[in-house]
Amino acid sequence: MAKTEQRNGLELQGNTEKLTDSNGKSSSNGLDPEVNGSIPEETQVDKYGFTGGAQQSAGEIFLRKVSCMCEEDRDSPDIATGEDRGAAASLSDRCLYGLCFLRAEEVPTAVLRQREAKWLEMLNSWDKWMAKKHNKVKERCQKGIPPSLRGRAWLYLTGAKVKREQNKGRFEELDIQPGDPKWVDVIERDLHRQFPFHEMFAARGGHGQQDLFRVLKAYTLHRPEEGYCQAQAPVAAVLLMHMPAEDAFWVLVQICEKYLPGYYSMGLEAIQLDGEILYALLRRKHKLEPILYMTEWFMCAFSRTLPWSSVLRVWDMFLCEGVKILFRVGLVLLKCMLGTQEKVKSCQGLYETMELLKKIQPQYTREGFLVQEIIDLPVSEKNIEKEHQAQLRRWKESRGDLSCKSPPRMHGAKAIMAAEPPSRQELRQRPTIIVESPLASKTEAPPEDEVKGSKKSAKENGHTTILPPDGVINLGDPSPALQHTTTQGSKESLSSTEHDTYL
Repeated sequence: MAKTEQRNGLELQGNTEKLTDSNGKSSSNGLDPEVNGSIPEETQVDKYGFTGGAQQSAGEIFLRKVSCMCEEDRDSPDIATGEDRGAAASLSDRCLYGLCFLRAEEVPTAVLRQREAKWLEMLNSWDKWMAKKHNKVKERCQKGIPPSLRGRAWLYLTGAKVKREQNKGRFEELDIQPGDPKWVDVIERDLHRQFPFHEMFAARGGHGQQDLFRVLKAYTLHRPEEGYCQAQAPVAAVLLMHMPAEDAFWVLVQICEKYLPGYYSMGLEAIQLDGEILYALLRRKHKLEPILYMTEWFMCAFSRTLPWSSVLRVWDMFLCEGVKILFRVGLVLLKCMLGTQEKVKSCQGLYETMELLKKIQPQYTREGFLVQEIIDLPVSEKNIEKEHQAQLRRWKESRGDLSCKSPPRMHGAKAIMAAEPPSRQELRQRPTIIVESPLASKTEAPPEDEVKGSKKSAKENGHTTILPPDGVINLGDPSPALQHTTTQGSKESLSSTEHDTYL
């Protein structure tokens, strides 16, 4: 049975099939390939974990189209005409023997290994690099974070690592609570919509959907006054592709509270205000209300708009530099799609303009082109804050005070670290996996006098034995995190094609 519900101005639709049983526990039953786009076992996935469905790279689709056009062009020049021919001609300088270079940029293995080594060095001395060499960190984020370290890098950039250490046990505490039925029902109906062609989220009740439910439910308990907004689901899903549920929860908290405060609150006032800022940055050349197209762009951080390789590059920069990256992406896309008088005149009304923005030409979303345009666009934090104050004054004059009091926005990793300086202990990487010794659980610790005797005998035999200091946790005892692990929910929600090493 389908339901429709209004929340924060967004229409929510979906079936009411429950992910939890009568006891509130997750269920792995009820797989529905038709609804959820389940992936057949023989289907191959790409390196990001997609089967080529909803999130298939637009560049890959356009690649095949232009490739065929180029082949036909050599044999029959009149086959490809009109818009298709224009698109192919505009890309002729990048076509060779019928192949168009629109694929995701492939980084040579040797270069990737060098970048991994550099990122490991930075992450091991994160506070020093952020304090003294922030520009180098920003530059490396612009080049793209290595896939094997992307999850850990996002955790550090957002300050979620520190937040997690300061609130140990908080996620587990929220995880075991049943949650508000109002939000639980809406979240459950949204799960199957999030990247259904990704191997993590294809199966109803699979580990990806279960962890997504856990993260979103935990957020509604963490911020009950805010609850749940539909646009949070794809953001959380992207995070779960790169890190375990607990880490994804804290990064989501930081995005909602530091990067995009007020975006997911009732009334969507913050996104409306940013829409006016974007409109002002466009110098009001286009008579189109920004809220109509930028809601999904900004609230989902372009995760539902761009090819996946471009999404990851945008997120690398966004989590490092802040919301100005989202403004730059929006401005680049609008400039490319509506930047000339001819393009504007071709859109006779609102409907035509919206349709045009829904079908952004692939050459403009291509990873290499888009990233360079974002870097080159001169929109800074000062520009955004100056316009924010101006728009806030206009808002108060015309509508009064904002009903939702949001915390001030932090413009990226440097501002977050400056506002909440971490300690070295909070930045230390704790082990993700603890391997239990087969003998450790069966044998008891020897008495203190036996330990002293063993030290003495070792010295007599001419050997030096280094024993761990007092107070070290016995590896024979499973950690609280492992004790809490259930068969229904995976703590390590990772795409099998893009692993995070958690080094």
